[in-house]
Amino acid sequence: MTNREIRLVSRPNGMPTAANFTLAQTELPPLSDQQVLVRNRFISVDPYMRGRMKEGKSYVPPFELGKAMTGGAVGEVVESRAKEFKPGDTVTSMFGWREYCIASPQELRPVPREVSSLSIYLGALGMTGMTAWAGLNLVEVKAGDVIFISGAAGAVGNMAGQLAKLRGCKVIGSAGSPEKVKFLQEECGYDIAFNYKTGSTREQLTALVPDGIDVYYDNVGGESLEAALAALRVNGRIIACGGISSYNEAQPKPGPANLFNVTTKRLTMKGMIVGDWLHRQAEFEKEVGGYLRAGKVKNHETVVVGIDQAVGAFLGLFEGKNRGKMVVKVG
Repeated sequence: MTNREIRLVSRPNGMPTAANFTLAQTELPPLSDQQVLVRNRFISVDPYMRGRMKEGKSYVPPFELGKAMTGGAVGEVVESRAKEFKPGDTVTSMFGWREYCIASPQELRPVPREVSSLSIYLGALGMTGMTAWAGLNLVEVKAGDVIFISGAAGAVGNMAGQLAKLRGCKVIGSAGSPEKVKFLQEECGYDIAFNYKTGSTREQLTALVPDGIDVYYDNVGGESLEAALAALRVNGRIIACGGISSYNEAQPKPGPANLFNVTTKRLTMKGMIVGDWLHRQAEFEKEVGGYLRAGKVKNHETVVVGIDQAVGAFLGLFEGKNRGKMVVKVG
């Protein structure tokens, strides 16, 4: 059986390009005992993967040059030589960026099939949904809080806003186009949304929320973080989830000029990695799964079709081409 996979062939300097990747074709070997063959249906492309393209140690190992990249995937079992799985079972794995994978039972996680689309296990019920949920729990977001979310129309941001609304918060979001601003207000329930490209984030945030904010959910860093540091009230909290504005910088930029506000306002800033919350995954799935079944939360996604389009989908994350979770439909 032939298999197509995406490999990293060179490490980007600045913004990645298609030349950093290649689409390779391989022959899959026969299964050995305790192995499972999975056909991926959807694979995930995520901004954090940019960090894995750099050489050197980080919180996740870097991608190896010349080898298939990895990432979230959901698919179905084609053949199994392990008692834990049978053909037709639906599973998630970290063997994305390819059409098929061979895995051990320990590397697969069974998920129910009774959903509108399997891609939900990469979005609202996947790691991005769990990231949003964990971030709100990290700083104990509660009813009455005013929360500002940057990158609000992205995979984590749209879920964080929806979940914060269910907690009784006033939710403000920034996005990069009029269409995304409309999306936040009409489909994600944001109270206030604005286009950060039409003016200073700090000035717009101050004008829209003159009394300040209690929580900042940071997916962007840079100018958005500086704006939030100005807008946060005394004893405010910051969820440091991501910093997509700097992922492709060849040289790091200086930090916010008003970072001393952390001291003068007695702010709390907490970093988070969703992998630290896996022991609470069942709790997340029960809560957010209930919201989805009740229609209180929606799974928003942008779907690109074909493994040969996966690199373009990934690069599109840094060009603002996604609303909600960006996924690639493989088969």
